[in-house]
Amino acid sequence: MESKLYVGNLSYNTTEEDLRDLFSQAGDVKSISLIKDRETGRSKGFAFVEMSTSDDAQKAIDQFHGQQFQTRTLTVNIARPREERPRGFGGGGGGGRGGRDGGGRGGRDRGDRDW
Repeated sequence: MESKLYVGNLSYNTTEEDLRDLFSQAGDVKSISLIKDRETGRSKGFAFVEMSTSDDAQKAIDQFHGQQFQTRTLTVNIARPREERPRGFGGGGGGGRGGRDGGGRGGRDRGDRDW
């Protein structure tokens, strides 16, 4: 079993120290990564907690999954590997600017052609 946990449904006010205090009740906490919005620095409401052993991780799941913490019901389970996502700029694809002629002019203003 893995020792890295996903912790979800956190209050936006939760700090890494709050999580360390909580999860240390289940065993030795190796690391904590509270996920924050890049622009605002505000918590996104989830974190990853790595316990020292898989036994400690299972103990944390048993102890905290479904329990109330800072007025929220926690989700605690084994973290899944990050999915590969395509790199690039934004989403969305291709382009085109309108009509058949690609100029966005409705397609019927190119001389004597009859589309």
